[in-house]
Amino acid sequence: MSRKFLAISAVILAGIGLLPESLRAELRVGTSVVDITPDQWPLAPRGSFFPKPVEGAHDPLHVRCVVLANGDTTIALAVVDSCMVHREQLGPAKAAASEKTGIPVDHLMVSSTHTHSAPFANASNGTPQEIAYQEKLINGITEAIVQAHAKLQLARLGWSGYDLPDEVHNRRWFLQPDKMPLNPFGEVDIVKMNPPASPDVLISPAGPVDPEVSVLYVEDAKGKPLTVFANYALHYVGNTGSQMSADYFGEFARLMPFRLRNVSDDFVAILSNGTSGDINNIDRVNLIPPREPYEQIRIVAGKTADAAYHAIRQIDREISDPVLDMRQREITLKHRIPSAEQIERAKNIIKVDEEGEKKLPKLAKVYAQRTLSLAENPETTKVLVQAIRIGDLAICTMPFEVLVEIGLDLKKRSPAADTFIVELANGGYGYLPPPNQHKFGGYETWLGTNKVQEDTSVILSDNLLEMLGELFPQ
Repeated sequence: MSRKFLAISAVILAGIGLLPESLRAELRVGTSVVDITPDQWPLAPRGSFFPKPVEGAHDPLHVRCVVLANGDTTIALAVVDSCMVHREQLGPAKAAASEKTGIPVDHLMVSSTHTHSAPFANASNGTPQEIAYQEKLINGITEAIVQAHAKLQLARLGWSGYDLPDEVHNRRWFLQPDKMPLNPFGEVDIVKMNPPASPDVLISPAGPVDPEVSVLYVEDAKGKPLTVFANYALHYVGNTGSQMSADYFGEFARLMPFRLRNVSDDFVAILSNGTSGDINNIDRVNLIPPREPYEQIRIVAGKTADAAYHAIRQIDREISDPVLDMRQREITLKHRIPSAEQIERAKNIIKVDEEGEKKLPKLAKVYAQRTLSLAENPETTKVLVQAIRIGDLAICTMPFEVLVEIGLDLKKRSPAADTFIVELANGGYGYLPPPNQHKFGGYETWLGTNKVQEDTSVILSDNLLEMLGELFPQ
């Protein structure tokens, strides 16, 4: 992997004549943190089939943002402590931020961490608490971009990566044929998510992992750390008790100033979620001892912060000019359409009483409702993908929970020196498996968990590679 450092200060470099006139540039970077912890309770956490309202937060929820500007190009990268934020909420937030800052809407990236212990981003039940939170969330996203833009200052940046394999495990497993339960549709899958941790049941994981903690690192003109924008392909950790929490993403942000020391007053650490649709923190072979609530979050955050620290230390400080550019495409995808038989079965399941439901496969009624909801969808939906160039680093985005092999494939085929992928960016449209994983079945592929055509990952990857080709011409 390429390890490069990019250092730019127009005042210093151009002033002493180290760069020819045609290459002189001025990189400016601004940061912000906006608190979006709910003010009104109770609220239900998003990440559950049967969410129960809670009355408070263990730790604050934030929007963290970094804005990068160089010449005529300005880009904002914001990450929200939320399970997912839909395009319906992001649209107004981006539009308002663009109007206030002048940053084009298609140069704004907003992603979710996917903490499962944050409120619904949309007011799903229309309660006063949900409506108030949705307003605070949208305003918080806007304000984070505005504040970061207002604090632009001369900076230099670099990027690197460091592997942390211990905490990432593929949760999709091949099981012994006689150990596979029926799925909610009354069928037998080849692969199961989160199976029992038993050698009599397990055969092997159904996919790989991506162990890299990728880091974009920025220092101010005085050499003080200004921001760390990191990326790790790991789902939430969980075990958060009965309160809201930013999960390990928030704890990582809290720890990084202590790892780096002597940071800028404007220092902000941001951890984005990589392609982790089938990756979690549960080792099915070597089980960890029981933990108290939030303990495993602290452990994983500490290790991730350590990996980011080591990545930063191995950046070599070669000075070169920044290239800052970005592309965005809106892509039309087909919805998966339930068959007539699936719709009829779903209608019959919905009618079943509580006693009859006990005889059905687990989650049968939940997926019957999802099947009927999907049947009412329009034939197509439109999603956004983005490709960003920062020097020789590429950042790609997808608005899904993306299975890890899609991200690994993009990294391998990217023309950039280094590449990482931010999932659940600019919307949340469910899970995105590659076509080969659809053949195995399992939770991530079920109708209603995955809502779009089965070759979507190919379509999005091809578009991103075309965009990267424009950003990194050979």
